[in-house]
Amino acid sequence: MTSDIDISKKNAGYFAAELIQDGMAIGLGTGSTVFYAMERLSERISSKGLDMIGVPTSFQASMRAREYGIPLSVIDEYPSLDIAIDGADKIDSSLRMIKGRGAAQTLERCVADAADLFVVVADESKMCEKLHGPVPVEVLPFALGLFERRIRELGGVPSIRLGVKKDGPVITDSGNFEVDCDFGFIDEPELLQSAINNMPGVLSCGLFTEFTDRTKVVIGNENGVNIF
Repeated sequence: MTSDIDISKKNAGYFAAELIQDGMAIGLGTGSTVFYAMERLSERISSKGLDMIGVPTSFQASMRAREYGIPLSVIDEYPSLDIAIDGADKIDSSLRMIKGRGAAQTLERCVADAADLFVVVADESKMCEKLHGPVPVEVLPFALGLFERRIRELGGVPSIRLGVKKDGPVITDSGNFEVDCDFGFIDEPELLQSAINNMPGVLSCGLFTEFTDRTKVVIGNENGVNIF
């Protein structure tokens, strides 16, 4: 039985997929809502002959896209993208967000930066007045101890993410640790993002505040979508 959340995610993903036109190079993010976009893109490729190329942000996104028959390349070949489609864990009214539940925020940031338009697909539960919850951070293993000390000095509580069906920490696609850092409600996301990203050993944190001027947020619901 399909849940209301699944219907909402499908509506958001399908809407985003309809934005893609022939000849576009697009970023393909990680997560269940983006996978619905891939599903619809696959249908358009097979039934309408849609001509496009995708640049995935993770091994998971790459594997799913190949299952759907979506042609893929890498950002070295397509450093300028028309659209990037991705998900988010939290989105505020200024279109700032927390990402990284899939431990792919570093590659997602690269792809978002390459895109003319950053399309974020989500269900209504992801919207909030003020960003809160753990901020994922990709950290070099060598710098873990130093990083944890710096995070505590900022008032955060770091927790290295542990694997499921795997002993030990989650390892990102780039071979690093993923650390979830809880700051409670975040008053100044831009300042916190800058402070974390400037720490030695940090690849990228899950706060995304720099793309608001080219972000379109597609929030799915049972009856369709709302656009922000």
